[in-house]
Amino acid sequence: MKSKLGLASILFIGATLLLKVSGLIRDMVIAYYFGDSYVADAYLAAFIIPNMLILFMTNGMKNALVPSYIESVEENKGKRYLGQVFKGTLVLAFILSVIGMLIAPVLMPLLYPNFSEEATQIATWVTIIFFACISFVGMNSVLEAFFDAESKFSLSIVSQIIVILSSIGAAFLFANQIGAYSLALGYLAGTILSLIFKLFLVVPRKVMDVKQKIDWPEVKQFYWIFLPVGLTVAVGQVNLMVGTIFAGYQGEGAVTYINYAKNLVHMPQAIFGVTIATIIFPLLSKAVTANDNDQFKKGIEKGLTTMYLVLLPSVIGMMLLMPNLIELFYERGAFSNEATTATTQVAYFYFGSVVFFSLNNVINKGFYTMKKGHLILMISIGSIALNVLFNFLFAEWLGYLGIPLAASVMALFYTGACLIVFVKLVGGLDFKYLTIDYLKITLSVAAMSGAVIGIQQLITDWPNIVQIITVAVIGGVVFAAAAFILKTHAFLFLLRNVTKRKGEGS
Repeated sequence: MKSKLGLASILFIGATLLLKVSGLIRDMVIAYYFGDSYVADAYLAAFIIPNMLILFMTNGMKNALVPSYIESVEENKGKRYLGQVFKGTLVLAFILSVIGMLIAPVLMPLLYPNFSEEATQIATWVTIIFFACISFVGMNSVLEAFFDAESKFSLSIVSQIIVILSSIGAAFLFANQIGAYSLALGYLAGTILSLIFKLFLVVPRKVMDVKQKIDWPEVKQFYWIFLPVGLTVAVGQVNLMVGTIFAGYQGEGAVTYINYAKNLVHMPQAIFGVTIATIIFPLLSKAVTANDNDQFKKGIEKGLTTMYLVLLPSVIGMMLLMPNLIELFYERGAFSNEATTATTQVAYFYFGSVVFFSLNNVINKGFYTMKKGHLILMISIGSIALNVLFNFLFAEWLGYLGIPLAASVMALFYTGACLIVFVKLVGGLDFKYLTIDYLKITLSVAAMSGAVIGIQQLITDWPNIVQIITVAVIGGVVFAAAAFILKTHAFLFLLRNVTKRKGEGS
Protein backbone atom coordinates (compact mmCIF):
# COMPACT_ATOMS: atom_id res chain seq x y z
CA MET A 1 0.00 0.00 0.00
CA LYS A 2 2.79 2.41 0.95
CA SER A 3 4.74 1.64 -2.23
CA LYS A 4 1.64 2.27 -4.33
CA LEU A 5 1.03 5.57 -2.55
CA GLY A 6 4.67 6.52 -3.04
CA LEU A 7 4.49 5.77 -6.76
CA ALA A 8 1.23 7.69 -7.04
CA SER A 9 2.86 10.63 -5.25
CA ILE A 10 5.84 10.64 -7.61
CA LEU A 11 3.60 10.44 -10.66
CA PHE A 12 1.42 13.23 -9.28
CA ILE A 13 4.39 15.52 -8.65
CA GLY A 14 5.68 14.87 -12.17
CA ALA A 15 2.26 15.46 -13.72
CA THR A 16 1.73 18.61 -11.64
CA LEU A 17 5.10 19.95 -12.75
CA LEU A 18 4.15 19.26 -16.36
CA LEU A 19 0.81 21.00 -15.81
CA LYS A 20 2.44 24.14 -14.41
CA VAL A 21 5.02 24.18 -17.18
CA SER A 22 2.13 23.98 -19.66
CA GLY A 23 0.43 26.88 -17.89
CA LEU A 24 3.66 28.87 -18.01
CA ILE A 25 3.97 28.21 -21.74
CA ARG A 26 0.39 29.45 -22.19
CA ASP A 27 1.30 32.70 -20.41
CA MET A 28 4.40 32.97 -22.58
CA VAL A 29 2.23 32.61 -25.68
CA ILE A 30 -0.14 35.34 -24.45
CA ALA A 31 2.82 37.60 -23.69
CA TYR A 32 4.36 36.94 -27.10
CA TYR A 33 1.25 37.75 -29.11
CA PHE A 34 -0.36 40.45 -26.96
CA GLY A 35 2.37 41.80 -24.62
CA ASP A 36 0.95 44.15 -22.00
CA SER A 37 -1.66 45.61 -24.38
CA TYR A 38 -5.37 46.13 -23.79
CA VAL A 39 -6.02 42.82 -25.58
CA ALA A 40 -4.04 40.91 -22.92
CA ASP A 41 -5.74 42.92 -20.16
CA ALA A 42 -9.19 42.14 -21.60
CA TYR A 43 -8.53 38.41 -21.98
CA LEU A 44 -7.04 38.00 -18.51
CA ALA A 45 -9.78 40.08 -16.88
CA ALA A 46 -12.48 38.07 -18.68
CA PHE A 47 -11.05 34.78 -17.43
CA ILE A 48 -11.42 35.71 -13.75
CA ILE A 49 -15.15 35.08 -13.20
CA PRO A 50 -15.51 31.87 -15.26
CA ASN A 51 -12.31 30.61 -13.65
CA MET A 52 -13.91 31.26 -10.26
CA LEU A 53 -16.66 28.81 -11.20
CA ILE A 54 -14.17 26.37 -12.72
CA LEU A 55 -12.15 26.23 -9.51
CA PHE A 56 -15.37 26.23 -7.50
CA MET A 57 -16.21 22.95 -9.21
CA THR A 58 -12.81 21.28 -9.61
CA ASN A 59 -11.15 22.04 -6.26
CA GLY A 60 -14.43 22.07 -4.38
CA MET A 61 -15.43 18.71 -5.84
CA LYS A 62 -12.09 17.12 -4.91
CA ASN A 63 -12.28 18.32 -1.33
CA ALA A 64 -15.92 17.30 -0.90
CA LEU A 65 -16.24 14.13 -2.99
CA VAL A 66 -13.03 12.33 -1.96
CA PRO A 67 -14.02 11.68 1.70
CA SER A 68 -17.72 11.13 0.94
CA TYR A 69 -16.97 8.74 -1.96
CA ILE A 70 -14.48 6.75 0.17
CA GLU A 71 -17.20 6.47 2.81
CA SER A 72 -19.78 5.33 0.24
CA VAL A 73 -17.38 2.66 -1.10
CA GLU A 74 -16.96 1.26 2.40
CA GLU A 75 -20.77 1.02 2.53
CA ASN A 76 -20.81 -0.72 -0.92
CA LYS A 77 -22.66 2.22 -2.48
CA GLY A 78 -19.80 3.77 -4.44
CA LYS A 79 -21.08 3.11 -7.96
CA ARG A 80 -24.53 4.54 -7.32
CA TYR A 81 -23.22 7.50 -5.30
CA LEU A 82 -20.73 8.53 -7.99
CA GLY A 83 -23.42 8.33 -10.68
CA GLN A 84 -25.82 10.50 -8.68
CA VAL A 85 -23.19 13.18 -8.08
CA PHE A 86 -22.15 13.08 -11.76
CA LYS A 87 -25.68 13.56 -13.10
CA GLY A 88 -26.65 16.15 -10.52
CA THR A 89 -23.50 18.15 -11.22
CA LEU A 90 -24.17 18.06 -14.97
CA VAL A 91 -27.60 19.65 -14.49
CA LEU A 92 -26.33 22.33 -12.10
CA ALA A 93 -23.30 23.13 -14.27
CA PHE A 94 -25.50 23.56 -17.34
CA ILE A 95 -27.71 26.04 -15.48
CA LEU A 96 -24.66 28.04 -14.33
CA SER A 97 -23.29 28.01 -17.87
CA VAL A 98 -26.46 29.48 -19.39
CA ILE A 99 -26.81 32.14 -16.68
CA GLY A 100 -23.17 33.21 -17.10
CA MET A 101 -23.45 33.53 -20.87
CA LEU A 102 -26.58 35.69 -20.52
CA ILE A 103 -25.18 38.13 -17.94
CA ALA A 104 -21.68 38.54 -19.46
CA PRO A 105 -22.63 41.59 -21.63
CA VAL A 106 -23.80 43.41 -18.51
CA LEU A 107 -21.12 42.17 -16.12
CA MET A 108 -17.94 43.14 -17.99
CA PRO A 109 -18.71 46.88 -18.41
CA LEU A 110 -19.84 46.97 -14.79
CA LEU A 111 -16.65 45.42 -13.42
CA TYR A 112 -14.19 47.21 -15.72
CA PRO A 113 -15.64 50.65 -16.52
CA ASN A 114 -12.20 52.06 -17.39
CA PHE A 115 -11.66 49.58 -20.22
CA SER A 116 -11.84 50.94 -23.75
CA GLU A 117 -14.74 49.95 -26.00
CA GLU A 118 -12.52 47.47 -27.85
CA ALA A 119 -11.25 45.91 -24.62
CA THR A 120 -14.80 45.62 -23.23
CA GLN A 121 -15.99 43.85 -26.38
CA ILE A 122 -13.13 41.35 -26.21
CA ALA A 123 -13.70 40.76 -22.50
CA THR A 124 -17.43 40.18 -23.02
CA TRP A 125 -17.12 37.60 -25.79
CA VAL A 126 -14.22 35.80 -24.12
CA THR A 127 -16.34 35.53 -20.95
CA ILE A 128 -19.24 34.08 -22.95
CA ILE A 129 -16.95 31.43 -24.47
CA PHE A 130 -15.52 30.49 -21.08
CA PHE A 131 -18.99 30.18 -19.55
CA ALA A 132 -19.86 27.77 -22.37
CA CYS A 133 -17.16 25.49 -20.92
CA ILE A 134 -18.80 25.19 -17.49
CA SER A 135 -21.07 22.23 -18.37
CA PHE A 136 -18.07 20.16 -19.46
CA VAL A 137 -16.03 21.37 -16.50
CA GLY A 138 -18.73 20.11 -14.13
CA MET A 139 -18.52 16.57 -15.49
CA ASN A 140 -14.72 16.73 -15.59
CA SER A 141 -14.58 17.81 -11.95
CA VAL A 142 -16.51 14.76 -10.71
CA LEU A 143 -14.27 12.35 -12.60
CA GLU A 144 -11.09 14.10 -11.44
CA ALA A 145 -12.24 13.79 -7.83
CA PHE A 146 -12.93 10.09 -8.45
CA PHE A 147 -9.35 9.62 -9.69
CA ASP A 148 -8.02 11.39 -6.58
CA ALA A 149 -10.12 9.16 -4.32
CA GLU A 150 -8.38 6.18 -5.91
CA SER A 151 -4.98 7.88 -5.37
CA LYS A 152 -4.57 8.18 -9.16
CA PHE A 153 -3.66 11.83 -8.82
CA SER A 154 -1.72 12.07 -12.07
CA LEU A 155 -4.74 11.20 -14.24
CA SER A 156 -6.68 14.30 -13.20
CA ILE A 157 -3.58 16.43 -13.84
CA VAL A 158 -3.09 14.94 -17.31
CA SER A 159 -6.67 15.83 -18.20
CA GLN A 160 -6.00 19.46 -17.18
CA ILE A 161 -2.87 19.49 -19.32
CA ILE A 162 -5.04 18.54 -22.30
CA VAL A 163 -7.08 21.73 -21.77
CA ILE A 164 -4.02 23.98 -21.56
CA LEU A 165 -2.31 22.40 -24.57
CA SER A 166 -5.51 22.87 -26.57
CA SER A 167 -5.47 26.60 -25.71
CA ILE A 168 -1.81 26.90 -26.68
CA GLY A 169 -2.35 25.06 -29.96
CA ALA A 170 -5.33 27.23 -30.86
CA ALA A 171 -3.29 30.39 -30.18
CA PHE A 172 -0.46 29.23 -32.43
CA LEU A 173 -2.92 28.40 -35.21
CA PHE A 174 -5.39 31.28 -35.01
CA ALA A 175 -4.06 34.15 -32.82
CA ASN A 176 -3.04 36.21 -35.85
CA GLN A 177 -6.52 35.81 -37.35
CA ILE A 178 -8.92 36.08 -34.38
CA GLY A 179 -6.70 37.35 -31.58
CA ALA A 180 -7.51 36.45 -27.96
CA TYR A 181 -10.64 34.54 -28.99
CA SER A 182 -8.34 31.75 -30.18
CA LEU A 183 -7.26 31.02 -26.60
CA ALA A 184 -10.83 30.91 -25.31
CA LEU A 185 -12.06 28.65 -28.12
CA GLY A 186 -9.05 26.41 -27.59
CA TYR A 187 -9.98 26.13 -23.92
CA LEU A 188 -13.54 25.10 -24.86
CA ALA A 189 -12.22 22.42 -27.22
CA GLY A 190 -9.83 21.26 -24.49
CA THR A 191 -12.58 20.74 -21.91
CA ILE A 192 -14.45 18.53 -24.38
CA LEU A 193 -11.31 16.51 -25.25
CA SER A 194 -10.50 16.18 -21.54
CA LEU A 195 -13.97 14.78 -20.82
CA ILE A 196 -13.62 12.24 -23.64
CA PHE A 197 -10.24 11.17 -22.21
CA LYS A 198 -11.73 10.57 -18.75
CA LEU A 199 -14.78 8.74 -20.03
CA PHE A 200 -12.50 6.49 -22.06
CA LEU A 201 -10.83 5.47 -18.77
CA VAL A 202 -13.93 5.29 -16.58
CA VAL A 203 -16.72 3.82 -18.72
CA PRO A 204 -15.09 0.38 -19.37
CA ARG A 205 -14.55 -0.09 -15.61
CA LYS A 206 -18.27 0.37 -14.86
CA VAL A 207 -17.54 2.27 -11.63
CA MET A 208 -20.40 4.72 -12.11
CA ASP A 209 -24.12 4.00 -12.43
CA VAL A 210 -25.74 6.68 -14.61
CA LYS A 211 -28.84 4.72 -15.65
CA GLN A 212 -30.87 5.38 -12.51
CA LYS A 213 -33.01 8.50 -12.21
CA ILE A 214 -31.48 11.41 -10.33
CA ASP A 215 -32.12 11.07 -6.62
CA TRP A 216 -32.34 14.77 -5.80
CA PRO A 217 -32.44 14.30 -1.99
CA GLU A 218 -29.13 12.39 -2.21
CA VAL A 219 -27.64 14.99 -4.56
CA LYS A 220 -28.85 17.72 -2.23
CA GLN A 221 -27.20 15.99 0.73
CA PHE A 222 -23.89 15.89 -1.14
CA TYR A 223 -24.09 19.55 -2.07
CA TRP A 224 -24.67 20.53 1.54
CA ILE A 225 -21.14 19.15 2.04
CA PHE A 226 -19.85 20.55 -1.24
CA LEU A 227 -21.16 24.10 -1.06
CA PRO A 228 -19.10 25.35 1.91
CA VAL A 229 -15.99 23.80 0.33
CA GLY A 230 -16.70 25.10 -3.17
CA LEU A 231 -17.70 28.53 -1.92
CA THR A 232 -14.46 28.72 0.06
CA VAL A 233 -12.53 28.13 -3.16
CA ALA A 234 -14.77 30.68 -4.89
CA VAL A 235 -14.00 33.19 -2.15
CA GLY A 236 -10.32 32.82 -3.01
CA GLN A 237 -11.16 33.63 -6.61
CA VAL A 238 -13.30 36.57 -5.49
CA ASN A 239 -10.19 37.90 -3.77
CA LEU A 240 -8.27 37.54 -7.04
CA MET A 241 -11.10 39.29 -8.85
CA VAL A 242 -10.91 42.17 -6.36
CA GLY A 243 -7.25 42.62 -7.24
CA THR A 244 -7.98 42.47 -10.97
CA ILE A 245 -10.77 45.05 -10.66
CA PHE A 246 -8.46 47.44 -8.80
CA ALA A 247 -5.78 46.79 -11.44
CA GLY A 248 -8.30 47.79 -14.11
CA TYR A 249 -8.21 51.32 -12.67
CA GLN A 250 -4.39 51.51 -12.87
CA GLY A 251 -4.06 51.97 -16.62
CA GLU A 252 -3.23 49.69 -19.55
CA GLY A 253 -0.90 46.84 -18.70
CA ALA A 254 -1.60 46.68 -14.96
CA VAL A 255 -3.91 43.64 -15.23
CA THR A 256 -1.25 41.88 -17.30
CA TYR A 257 1.60 42.60 -14.86
CA ILE A 258 -0.50 41.36 -11.95
CA ASN A 259 -1.47 38.15 -13.74
CA TYR A 260 1.98 37.17 -15.03
CA ALA A 261 3.68 37.92 -11.71
CA LYS A 262 1.04 36.07 -9.69
CA ASN A 263 1.18 32.97 -11.89
CA LEU A 264 4.98 32.82 -11.84
CA VAL A 265 5.45 33.46 -8.11
CA HIS A 266 2.66 31.05 -7.17
CA MET A 267 4.14 28.24 -9.26
CA PRO A 268 5.88 26.66 -6.21
CA GLN A 269 2.54 26.75 -4.38
CA ALA A 270 0.77 25.21 -7.35
CA ILE A 271 3.39 22.46 -7.68
CA PHE A 272 4.44 21.71 -4.10
CA GLY A 273 1.64 23.25 -2.06
CA VAL A 274 -1.25 21.60 -3.85
CA THR A 275 0.72 18.37 -4.35
CA ILE A 276 1.60 17.87 -0.69
CA ALA A 277 -1.88 18.84 0.47
CA THR A 278 -3.53 16.53 -2.06
CA ILE A 279 -1.30 13.57 -1.19
CA ILE A 280 -1.98 13.81 2.55
CA PHE A 281 -5.74 14.28 2.05
CA PRO A 282 -6.65 10.56 1.64
CA LEU A 283 -4.39 9.74 4.62
CA LEU A 284 -6.21 12.31 6.76
CA SER A 285 -9.56 10.97 5.56
CA LYS A 286 -8.61 7.44 6.63
CA ALA A 287 -7.41 8.70 10.04
CA VAL A 288 -10.75 10.42 10.61
CA THR A 289 -12.68 7.35 9.43
CA ALA A 290 -10.67 5.25 11.93
CA ASN A 291 -11.28 7.89 14.61
CA ASP A 292 -7.51 8.18 15.16
CA ASN A 293 -7.09 11.79 16.29
CA ASP A 294 -3.39 11.45 17.14
CA GLN A 295 -2.55 10.15 13.68
CA PHE A 296 -4.67 12.90 12.16
CA LYS A 297 -2.76 15.63 14.02
CA LYS A 298 0.60 14.05 13.14
CA GLY A 299 -0.45 14.10 9.49
CA ILE A 300 -1.22 17.81 9.69
CA GLU A 301 2.07 18.57 11.47
CA LYS A 302 4.06 16.54 8.96
CA GLY A 303 2.25 18.31 6.12
CA LEU A 304 3.03 21.75 7.56
CA THR A 305 6.74 21.04 8.06
CA THR A 306 7.16 19.33 4.69
CA MET A 307 5.35 22.21 2.99
CA TYR A 308 7.63 24.80 4.61
CA LEU A 309 10.76 22.75 3.84
CA VAL A 310 10.00 22.52 0.13
CA LEU A 311 8.30 25.87 -0.34
CA LEU A 312 10.48 28.45 1.43
CA PRO A 313 13.75 27.78 -0.44
CA SER A 314 11.82 27.59 -3.72
CA VAL A 315 10.14 30.96 -3.20
CA ILE A 316 13.25 32.74 -1.87
CA GLY A 317 15.28 31.32 -4.74
CA MET A 318 12.70 32.62 -7.21
CA MET A 319 12.76 36.07 -5.62
CA LEU A 320 16.54 36.25 -5.94
CA LEU A 321 16.29 35.23 -9.59
CA MET A 322 13.06 37.06 -10.46
CA PRO A 323 14.48 39.55 -13.05
CA ASN A 324 16.29 36.68 -14.79
CA LEU A 325 13.20 34.45 -14.78
CA ILE A 326 10.79 37.04 -16.17
CA GLU A 327 13.27 38.01 -18.88
CA LEU A 328 13.71 34.34 -19.79
CA PHE A 329 10.02 33.44 -19.89
CA TYR A 330 8.26 36.56 -21.14
CA GLU A 331 10.54 39.10 -22.80
CA ARG A 332 10.00 38.38 -26.48
CA GLY A 333 7.55 39.37 -29.19
CA ALA A 334 5.17 42.07 -27.95
CA PHE A 335 6.47 41.89 -24.35
CA SER A 336 8.99 44.71 -23.86
CA ASN A 337 11.83 45.27 -21.39
CA GLU A 338 9.67 47.88 -19.63
CA ALA A 339 6.98 45.24 -19.14
CA THR A 340 9.62 42.89 -17.68
CA THR A 341 10.67 45.53 -15.14
CA ALA A 342 7.07 46.25 -14.12
CA THR A 343 6.22 42.54 -13.76
CA THR A 344 9.35 41.93 -11.67
CA GLN A 345 8.41 44.69 -9.23
CA VAL A 346 4.92 43.25 -8.83
CA ALA A 347 6.29 39.73 -8.25
CA TYR A 348 8.32 40.70 -5.18
CA PHE A 349 5.18 41.76 -3.32
CA TYR A 350 3.50 38.36 -3.81
CA PHE A 351 6.00 36.59 -1.50
CA GLY A 352 3.73 36.52 1.55
CA SER A 353 0.74 35.40 -0.48
CA VAL A 354 2.40 32.24 -1.81
CA VAL A 355 3.94 31.24 1.55
CA PHE A 356 0.86 31.73 3.71
CA PHE A 357 -1.65 30.27 1.26
CA SER A 358 0.53 27.20 0.70
CA LEU A 359 0.69 26.49 4.43
CA ASN A 360 -3.02 27.08 4.65
CA ASN A 361 -3.62 24.39 2.01
CA VAL A 362 -2.63 21.81 4.62
CA ILE A 363 -4.82 23.34 7.32
CA ASN A 364 -7.79 23.51 4.97
CA LYS A 365 -7.42 19.83 4.10
CA GLY A 366 -7.82 19.13 7.80
CA PHE A 367 -11.06 21.14 7.91
CA TYR A 368 -12.43 19.41 4.81
CA THR A 369 -11.51 15.95 6.09
CA MET A 370 -13.47 16.65 9.26
CA LYS A 371 -16.34 18.02 7.14
CA LYS A 372 -15.96 21.42 8.78
CA GLY A 373 -15.66 23.39 5.54
CA HIS A 374 -18.30 25.87 6.72
CA LEU A 375 -15.81 27.22 9.27
CA ILE A 376 -13.31 28.08 6.51
CA LEU A 377 -16.14 29.67 4.55
CA MET A 378 -16.92 32.04 7.41
CA ILE A 379 -13.26 33.04 7.71
CA SER A 380 -12.95 33.38 3.92
CA ILE A 381 -15.92 35.73 3.68
CA GLY A 382 -14.23 37.97 6.23
CA SER A 383 -11.08 37.88 4.13
CA ILE A 384 -12.93 39.49 1.21
CA ALA A 385 -13.72 42.55 3.30
CA LEU A 386 -10.09 42.73 4.45
CA ASN A 387 -8.87 42.34 0.88
CA VAL A 388 -11.04 45.17 -0.41
CA LEU A 389 -9.80 47.40 2.40
CA PHE A 390 -6.13 46.52 1.85
CA ASN A 391 -6.43 46.96 -1.93
CA PHE A 392 -8.03 50.38 -1.48
CA LEU A 393 -5.36 51.53 0.98
CA PHE A 394 -2.30 50.04 -0.73
CA ALA A 395 -3.36 50.87 -4.31
CA GLU A 396 -3.82 54.50 -3.27
CA TRP A 397 -0.33 54.40 -1.76
CA LEU A 398 1.66 52.29 -4.25
CA GLY A 399 -0.49 52.08 -7.38
CA TYR A 400 -0.70 48.60 -8.91
CA LEU A 401 2.17 47.47 -6.66
CA GLY A 402 -0.23 47.77 -3.75
CA ILE A 403 -2.41 44.97 -5.17
CA PRO A 404 0.04 42.08 -4.55
CA LEU A 405 0.98 43.62 -1.20
CA ALA A 406 -2.71 43.56 -0.23
CA ALA A 407 -2.87 39.89 -1.22
CA SER A 408 0.13 39.03 0.97
CA VAL A 409 -1.14 40.89 4.03
CA MET A 410 -4.62 39.41 3.64
CA ALA A 411 -3.07 35.91 3.33
CA LEU A 412 -1.28 36.42 6.66
CA PHE A 413 -4.50 37.31 8.48
CA TYR A 414 -6.49 34.56 6.74
CA THR A 415 -3.99 31.80 7.51
CA GLY A 416 -3.61 32.97 11.11
CA ALA A 417 -7.36 32.91 11.65
CA CYS A 418 -7.70 29.43 10.10
CA LEU A 419 -4.87 28.09 12.24
CA ILE A 420 -6.37 29.44 15.48
CA VAL A 421 -9.78 27.90 14.75
CA PHE A 422 -8.27 24.58 13.62
CA VAL A 423 -6.09 24.23 16.71
CA LYS A 424 -9.09 24.74 18.96
CA LEU A 425 -11.06 22.23 16.92
CA VAL A 426 -8.51 19.39 17.16
CA GLY A 427 -7.33 20.10 20.69
CA GLY A 428 -3.90 21.54 19.90
CA LEU A 429 -0.85 20.77 17.77
CA ASP A 430 2.80 20.15 18.72
CA PHE A 431 3.95 23.77 18.29
CA LYS A 432 7.33 23.08 19.88
CA TYR A 433 8.10 20.58 17.12
CA LEU A 434 6.77 22.95 14.45
CA THR A 435 8.67 25.98 15.76
CA ILE A 436 12.02 24.22 16.03
CA ASP A 437 11.74 22.72 12.55
CA TYR A 438 10.57 26.01 11.02
CA LEU A 439 13.51 27.81 12.65
CA LYS A 440 15.99 25.27 11.27
CA ILE A 441 14.47 25.52 7.78
CA THR A 442 14.59 29.32 7.92
CA LEU A 443 18.27 29.28 8.96
CA SER A 444 19.02 26.86 6.10
CA VAL A 445 17.32 29.23 3.65
CA ALA A 446 19.31 32.16 5.08
CA ALA A 447 22.54 30.24 4.40
CA MET A 448 21.32 29.48 0.89
CA SER A 449 20.45 33.14 0.25
CA GLY A 450 23.88 34.32 1.40
CA ALA A 451 25.59 31.90 -0.95
CA VAL A 452 23.32 32.84 -3.87
CA ILE A 453 23.79 36.60 -3.42
CA GLY A 454 27.56 36.12 -3.28
CA ILE A 455 27.59 34.03 -6.46
CA GLN A 456 25.34 36.48 -8.30
CA GLN A 457 27.91 39.25 -7.84
CA LEU A 458 30.49 37.13 -9.65
CA ILE A 459 28.46 35.97 -12.66
CA THR A 460 26.63 39.11 -13.82
CA ASP A 461 28.25 38.90 -17.27
CA TRP A 462 27.24 35.28 -17.85
CA PRO A 463 24.31 34.38 -20.16
CA ASN A 464 20.95 34.60 -18.40
CA ILE A 465 20.10 30.90 -18.57
CA VAL A 466 23.56 29.95 -17.28
CA GLN A 467 23.13 32.33 -14.34
CA ILE A 468 19.78 30.72 -13.45
CA ILE A 469 21.12 27.16 -13.60
CA THR A 470 24.27 28.03 -11.63
CA VAL A 471 22.35 29.81 -8.88
CA ALA A 472 19.73 27.03 -8.67
CA VAL A 473 22.34 24.27 -8.33
CA ILE A 474 24.52 26.08 -5.77
CA GLY A 475 21.50 27.28 -3.81
CA GLY A 476 19.99 23.79 -3.70
CA VAL A 477 23.24 22.19 -2.54
CA VAL A 478 23.83 24.79 0.19
CA PHE A 479 20.24 24.51 1.45
CA ALA A 480 20.35 20.71 1.56
CA ALA A 481 23.70 20.74 3.36
CA ALA A 482 22.49 23.28 5.92
CA ALA A 483 19.24 21.40 6.52
CA PHE A 484 21.20 18.17 7.05
CA ILE A 485 23.74 19.77 9.41
CA LEU A 486 20.95 21.38 11.45
CA LYS A 487 19.15 18.00 11.57
CA THR A 488 15.89 19.41 10.26
CA HIS A 489 13.21 16.79 10.97
CA ALA A 490 11.29 17.33 7.74
CA PHE A 491 14.47 17.07 5.64
CA LEU A 492 15.67 13.91 7.40
CA PHE A 493 12.20 12.41 7.06
CA LEU A 494 12.23 12.92 3.29
CA LEU A 495 15.83 11.70 3.08
CA ARG A 496 15.00 8.50 4.94
CA ASN A 497 12.04 7.82 2.69
CA VAL A 498 14.09 8.37 -0.47
CA THR A 499 16.89 6.14 0.83
CA LYS A 500 14.38 3.47 1.88
CA ARG A 501 12.74 3.41 -1.54
CA LYS A 502 16.13 3.12 -3.27
CA GLY A 503 17.00 0.23 -0.97
CA GLU A 504 13.71 -1.52 -1.72
CA GLY A 505 14.21 -0.91 -5.44
CA SER A 506 17.66 -2.54 -5.43
